[in-house]
Amino acid sequence: MAALSKRNAQVGDWVFFNMTRLSAVLTLLMLGGIIVSLFYGAWPSIKQFGVAFLWTSDWNPPMDKFGALIPMYGTLVTSLIALIIAVPVSFGIALFLTELSPIWLRRPLGIAIELLAAIPSIVYGMWGLLFFAPIFSKYVQPWMQATLGNVPVIGHLFQGAPLGIGLLAAGIILAVMVIPFIASVMRDVFEVTPAMLKESAYGLGATTWEVVWTVVLPYTKAGVIGGIMLGLGRALGETMAVTFVIGNTNFLNSASLFAPGNSIASSLANEFAEADPGFHTSSLIELGLILFLITFLVLALSKVLLLRLGRQEGTKT
Repeated sequence: MAALSKRNAQVGDWVFFNMTRLSAVLTLLMLGGIIVSLFYGAWPSIKQFGVAFLWTSDWNPPMDKFGALIPMYGTLVTSLIALIIAVPVSFGIALFLTELSPIWLRRPLGIAIELLAAIPSIVYGMWGLLFFAPIFSKYVQPWMQATLGNVPVIGHLFQGAPLGIGLLAAGIILAVMVIPFIASVMRDVFEVTPAMLKESAYGLGATTWEVVWTVVLPYTKAGVIGGIMLGLGRALGETMAVTFVIGNTNFLNSASLFAPGNSIASSLANEFAEADPGFHTSSLIELGLILFLITFLVLALSKVLLLRLGRQEGTKT
């Protein structure tokens, strides 16, 4: 009887091991299939335009002239704006929830922030276009022009017509969308810091900020960076919310953040359904391939950084 139970356990272990291995292999096969299919669909464009596709600003379907510069620029700029806004706000939310919030407020406020992540992106886009953009153009952009527009070096970023839509508006909407993701991860990793470490710092007379800066952040830096990279990945690939408020133009006439622009995801959403077979379709597929490679590169670099930081996590306070 004991031998039969042992044999059944061994069979169960073998089945479980191979099922999990099959799941991992299928994931890798799907990833490889996506890369191959994107490369195959983009090959006519790659062959026709070559590497110059990356820095060409032309996008003229009737003339079969295509370049990825403006969509790439819009994608990177809006994602950078989103991170500049979202990271400090998320840090403040996580700090408040873990260190400063009253017990009775901590749980409902945390749930409310997590619920923001469940709102569909198209709802954010509609809210941004119908509610945020008019207020932004009437009150915020004129104020930014009058103040930041006169600052040396960065002043040209805040000049131009206050349209309410454009790169800056898209970046702000993206920031609102990624804040729940980054804040939730930061809150979770802050909570795993051993209470003994924080209490020891408080016992030595440290303030709340000193405890967070010298104890919590060094202990959880790998998790914090992981949360930021999660938000960046979300921002890079966002489609509908950006499509509503970025302006969807393929012209880059100035460096102003008020100017309308385009992103890779919004270009695909706007044009793919009506693209003619040939270079137009293959150029759009190449844009998708570029977005995939950008996201892969960002996540790969973050993984390398996390592996390096993981060796020291929890060893210094």
